Amino acid sequence: MTLSLVLAFVWALAANVLAMIPSRDNHWTRAYALIALGLPIVLFVFWQNGPVIGLLVLAAGMSVLRWPVRYLARWLRRVLRGSEL
Repeated sequence: MTLSLVLAFVWALAANVLAMIPSRDNHWTRAYALIALGLPIVLFVFWQNGPVIGLLVLAAGMSVLRWPVRYLARWLRRVLRGSEL
């Protein structure tokens, strides 16, 4: 197993442990930290293992951080429709 996949698995384990700990801000600060750490790991997985494994890791990360992805999709829809320009 490559180093990038080990890092991705450690990230996923840390994300699940952090999700179990109670939070006053609905886990948003943890989500920001996970996004900041996860993006370089996903790029490393793409570089080291190719696009198929990279897309699988990206999908796994998006399933863990589904609310930030939903808010990003809503924001992009508003911007592309032109209501926020």
